[in-house]
Amino acid sequence: MDLSTTYMGLKLKNPIVPSASPLSRTVDMVKRLEDAGSAAVVVYSLFEEQLTHDANEMDHYLTNGTESFAEALTYFPAASEFHMGPEEYLRHISNLKSAVSIPVIGSLNGVSAGGWMKYAKLIEEAGADALELNVYYIPTDIDKDGTIIEEIYIRDLLKIKKSIKIPVAMKLSPYFSSMSNMAKKLDTAGADALVLFNRFYQPDIDLAELEVVPNLELSTNFEMRLPLRWIAILYGKIKASLAATTGIHNHEDVIKMIMAGADITCLCSELLGNGIGRITEILRDMEKWMEEKEYISVEQMKGSVSQKSVSDPAAFERANYMKALNNYKLII
Repeated sequence: MDLSTTYMGLKLKNPIVPSASPLSRTVDMVKRLEDAGSAAVVVYSLFEEQLTHDANEMDHYLTNGTESFAEALTYFPAASEFHMGPEEYLRHISNLKSAVSIPVIGSLNGVSAGGWMKYAKLIEEAGADALELNVYYIPTDIDKDGTIIEEIYIRDLLKIKKSIKIPVAMKLSPYFSSMSNMAKKLDTAGADALVLFNRFYQPDIDLAELEVVPNLELSTNFEMRLPLRWIAILYGKIKASLAATTGIHNHEDVIKMIMAGADITCLCSELLGNGIGRITEILRDMEKWMEEKEYISVEQMKGSVSQKSVSDPAAFERANYMKALNNYKLII
């Protein structure tokens, strides 16, 4: 049974890659991920704010309100343990490369065209095999039209591609007016992969304190439907690799994403909630399913149920919406 896949030119032993998260905060933790079967690891993000603001101010924004919601205390370490400064982050990348044999993918999270982007080169020099660029941007200015927002993504990608030689993945939100056209623009600009989709954490309101507080809810399987649709639509239409993220919790989710056209599937919530050992279990269940269905490789499955491959391509478009409504049975 061949579970290997190729992502941004990197040869991986299987399609399971832990997303940027606290799971990569220590060398020992990444070793455990590798032992469990991870094909690569995306290291937690180095944030633009960490590079451009006073450390105390950053600590305030990272920790303010953490007592307001349980998951922050359950799944995330204190800022002093997790949010390393830039120099520590670079050393961490270097240490990981010395400790594990799987590819190590650095992560930058930001939006402006400022000096923080020079760290792409430093991450490359630290030994990272690739870089994931997470342009986390909430457009609140009502005078900015969509083309300006798109230009921010293209600008950041072009600047980083000009400065480094390792592959660059763009982690995107789904909130573009034309997702397929934006994917094409990024592909043309040189993106080596698109990671679909970034899961923005939505704020909440504390009614006791009457203030806006951060809120974290781990993903559910239902949330995989959005990246599933767009990966299926984009498969075969762009050169960039496709990574599926958000809502992937079991071997069936992984297989569905591969059949839609994903090269890898990125897990986070499932591992945070149920442990690193879930990687081993998912890989075992994948092999069992593939054997039962007589698939000999991941490559054989890849894109087999994408929009270009199915008999009814409209199933990924508006027609699917109409069919779903007509087939729904009311219980009165």
